[in-house]
Amino acid sequence: MGRSHVLVLPYPAQGHVNPLMHCAHRLVNLGFKVTFVNTHFNHKRVLTTMVGRNDPTGSCVNLVSIPDGLGLEDDRNDIGKLSEAIMITMPKSLEELIQKINMTLELGDQPITCIVSDAVMAWSREVANNLGIRVAVVWPASAASYSIAANIPNLIRDGYIDDDGFSIKKQRIQLSSSIPSFGTENLPWKVGDSNAEKAIFKYTIRNFEHLQSTEWQMCNSFYELEAGALSLFPKLLPIGPLLASNDTGNLGAQFWPEDYSCLTWLDQQPSRSVIYAAFGSFTIFDQIQFQELALGLQLTNKPFLWVVRPGSNQESNHAYPKEFHGSHGKIVGWVPQQNVLSHPSIACFVSHCGWNSTIEGVSNGVPFLCWPYFFDQFHNANYICDTWKVGLGFDKDENGIIRKEEFNKKVELLLGDKSIREKALELKQIARNNIGDGSQNSTNFSNFIKWLEEA
Repeated sequence: MGRSHVLVLPYPAQGHVNPLMHCAHRLVNLGFKVTFVNTHFNHKRVLTTMVGRNDPTGSCVNLVSIPDGLGLEDDRNDIGKLSEAIMITMPKSLEELIQKINMTLELGDQPITCIVSDAVMAWSREVANNLGIRVAVVWPASAASYSIAANIPNLIRDGYIDDDGFSIKKQRIQLSSSIPSFGTENLPWKVGDSNAEKAIFKYTIRNFEHLQSTEWQMCNSFYELEAGALSLFPKLLPIGPLLASNDTGNLGAQFWPEDYSCLTWLDQQPSRSVIYAAFGSFTIFDQIQFQELALGLQLTNKPFLWVVRPGSNQESNHAYPKEFHGSHGKIVGWVPQQNVLSHPSIACFVSHCGWNSTIEGVSNGVPFLCWPYFFDQFHNANYICDTWKVGLGFDKDENGIIRKEEFNKKVELLLGDKSIREKALELKQIARNNIGDGSQNSTNFSNFIKWLEEA
């Protein structure tokens, strides 16, 4: 008889699916049967990207799907609308899925006895309770961002925000001396219009109520990275960095096809020469900013690898400036990012500072140029620049644009700063130590496995 059967449930966004898939593969490698639940919409995308490449995910992780409550024509980048639809549709669908799986087991199969849920889907605790199974959660972002959600009642009490999450006045908030301060304009739920902001805030509150009462809470971080934030929440156990464990890229969790030709191109570039620019799965550029970035990359006169994700520009087609020739760079739609960041030709990472990208960059000793877009990315950029000192930020002009001259200036400053590179390499070693046997994070995960086996 094999180990027990675990269902893994991510929030339906690329930055959540990836770390939960890495966690799923850890469980598979330890002998667990794992069923991984995407939404119908994302399931189709993931399967499409797996076609035609040797991807082990389909054979070792059981990929299934449930509806997200939105129509085909709906915009799934509208996180407020998506979150509202999730709460209406997914709990019932998840419960029915687990019941169906447990009723139609093949000979020798184990029933699902535990949900390992994205902490942003902690409502799954109710489903688990209804079915008499257990639940554990993984917070896929930083412990610092967890602390903001955990402090919502205090932020309301102290007059920083109202009951709907809107900031009462522009000011900086310091939750603890060990966590970077942040402005009320950068609250994690400030996305889209006021309706979206309110919906995301309400979803966050409701979700955190479930989260507080889950027995196992883990996060994709490590003590040396966030000692201060983690010390405030002893129940939140770091098990990071959650990374792909082999050379197969990101193991079947991608929403866009990865362009592996970039690795061959990187092989042809000198050591530590390439500017890698990638802005995650949500960032959208207006036409002016897009063109300034293109000209900034050209102005550096260095080789660059630029990920221009389909749909990342407000225009239907990316209109590159007439004077942009891009001859010393390579532009692709999506890449196997861990393979790219571990490549010896990479000099720096121009990043939106999503937590996955942050962890991957740190784990590979790559200095950052920080270009945050929304959610926790501003707090991650504060960590990178002010706490860990492994990167620099950009200054915007009076119109909120990062100009090509500013881009070029910061590239030169970053690449000329030996102390930043040294600190980045120190953090890389610490990150790698946390993956190894005997580390505190490894012990945390081992204790979680023992708990799972009791189910």
